[in-house]
Amino acid sequence: MSQYASLAEATVYFNERLNSQVWYNSEPNDQDKALKTATRYMDRLNFVGEKTDPLQVLQFPRGGDVDVPQDIKDACCELAYVLLDGVDIENERGNLDMVSQGYGNVRSTYSREQKPAHVLAGIPSIVAWNLLLPYLPDSRVIAVTRV
Repeated sequence: MSQYASLAEATVYFNERLNSQVWYNSEPNDQDKALKTATRYMDRLNFVGEKTDPLQVLQFPRGGDVDVPQDIKDACCELAYVLLDGVDIENERGNLDMVSQGYGNVRSTYSREQKPAHVLAGIPSIVAWNLLLPYLPDSRVIAVTRV
């Protein structure tokens, strides 16, 4: 499998999700590409634990599990959705450096002291990020190993 959620699983997911117009307005070929791209973005993260089989292509399943957790499949769907909606992670990262923008008499100023972790990690969906968080190491903890 080259993606965490199949096209059929994603369609079931979006059948039960409110505001799924972007998914249904997309061609099946683009939906499949979005799921594969979402999986690639997710697989760049540093997940807790080890792959079930060291030879498996994707990061999940992990820790002896035989199935991919539903939260991971759901995160893949949510991330695919924002990709289909035109969100570009490179633009999102670039916007983190913007402090102020304006048009005519309207000006917006942003505080950039704390940058969103999900955007820095390459996940442009806060919903997907929240589903992935339980599978990521706590960034406030430093592991020390004596060699």
